Amino acid sequence: MNENLFASFIAPTILGLPAAVLIILFPPLLIPTSKYLINNRLITTQQWLIKLTSKQMMAMHNTKGRTWSLMLVSLIIFIATTNLLGLLPHSFTPTTQLSMNLAMAIPLWAGAVIMGFRSKIKNTLAHFLPQGTPTPLIPMLVIIETISLLIQPMALAVRLTANITAGHLLMHLIGSATLAMSTINLPSTLIIFTILILLTILEIAVALIQAYVFTLLVSLYLHDNT
Repeated sequence: MNENLFASFIAPTILGLPAAVLIILFPPLLIPTSKYLINNRLITTQQWLIKLTSKQMMAMHNTKGRTWSLMLVSLIIFIATTNLLGLLPHSFTPTTQLSMNLAMAIPLWAGAVIMGFRSKIKNTLAHFLPQGTPTPLIPMLVIIETISLLIQPMALAVRLTANITAGHLLMHLIGSATLAMSTINLPSTLIIFTILILLTILEIAVALIQAYVFTLLVSLYLHDNT
């Protein structure tokens, strides 16, 4: 096992060219599609999950907000499949890169904010100054609310990056401990290996939950601006 903890987070290259683009384009190819009138169980389950997720996220939106449904569903599927593929051995997870997550968060956040300024500018500006604010506190509150608005995409990206990176590092450390203990103490090795299996199951859940949380927060930003 590689001694460098952060080696798996380095963007891979093929003949000196970055392969991150190919890796990002790969997950959509794994989504099954049906050409038949009657779907099989896999397609039916997939459609049911997509419908359930989109129904939950779109229930609070008006007609204008529901125009984003396809984008949000595509986003959660992409992040979930990317996170799950990153759990495979010797694989690269694009969502461990802060630049990648910022590239997803900033355009979506900016689109929601711009839509808010275009459709209901009075309500959007009202968020910067809560009703009943004392006059001396107005400049400070406007600055604070502006900063809190501007850090929303950074918070989105950092949350996803930190959770996925921490899980990968923990799995790497426990895997290294299992390999090191295999030649020393067999009972301890079995215990650590059991912990590794449980952690892997937990990381699968985290990969799906983080995809849902990222998309849900984007959906909430959209709801506040439509």
